[in-house]
Amino acid sequence: MHKFLARDKAIYSFDPNHEPVISIDQCEVLVVETMDCFAEQIKSKDDAMEAFDWSRINPATGPVYIQGVKPGDIVRIDILKIEIAESSLMACIPGAGALADHIAEAERTFLKKEDNHIVLETERGKLDIPINPMVGVIGMTPANKSVPTGTPDAHGGNMDCRLATEGSSLYFKAEVEGGLFACGDLHAVMGDGEVLICGAETSGEVTIRAQVVDAPNLPTPLLENAGLYAVLASAETVDEACKLANDMMMSFLTKTVGLGVNDSARLMSLVGNLRICQIVDPLMTVRFEFPKWALDDLGFTHIGRTETTCK
Repeated sequence: MHKFLARDKAIYSFDPNHEPVISIDQCEVLVVETMDCFAEQIKSKDDAMEAFDWSRINPATGPVYIQGVKPGDIVRIDILKIEIAESSLMACIPGAGALADHIAEAERTFLKKEDNHIVLETERGKLDIPINPMVGVIGMTPANKSVPTGTPDAHGGNMDCRLATEGSSLYFKAEVEGGLFACGDLHAVMGDGEVLICGAETSGEVTIRAQVVDAPNLPTPLLENAGLYAVLASAETVDEACKLANDMMMSFLTKTVGLGVNDSARLMSLVGNLRICQIVDPLMTVRFEFPKWALDDLGFTHIGRTETTCK
């Protein structure tokens, strides 16, 4: 029987003053129930945006205290399963998002899930879009500041990385005892950039487990899936975020993998990919992806080691 954390335990900032609402052991499985990014405030297409409480944006469920986690530890969060609701929501909001100059009229659109796709009704007919459930807000709590859950930064947060899917793992550096983990802001599907300011926003459940990894030089946040490693960088501009992501991947290849600087640079330019996650939050987020096959061929097989092997 897995532990369960209900979505009424929602926070709107990653804040070291928040008391943990649940404690888990390393490798213990936890099911986290989440609200959508609008905190379930929009129930129909007729709900007036004037009544919307903008302080309740991007709720994350938590914080979760992870036993044995100390400041400075690298913690791996495995996303074991993502279950999403039967309906998703998108909102066109004048003045908001990267398309702000084009959006003149507010509109709420509900998208129904059917099997493995969502249904979007357009002026030219119905379109079935394959789902790719992902977690938009995920991270650990910083030690000396409070960061709104709608803002991404070095602690994670609202990175809106579409690779944060079932079967992926994210690495964070703990800054406080227990890490104080939280997550939320699920999407049924979202494209890189999230240019409208939202994807297919939905509620649901995320099943996770956590453990400390012996990788002291690992740049974080870092995402791993079956095919790649990706460092995640957030900054005030896309240019600054790209520079930070480049530096982080160079650090990963030299300090974690053990390659030389020039070898790392050649490989980054040949097989690496610099991509945008989102450009609509208070900070922009980009990622640098590097394929596992190249590192496998060079003898690098995994990040660090763990004290316990999770079953």
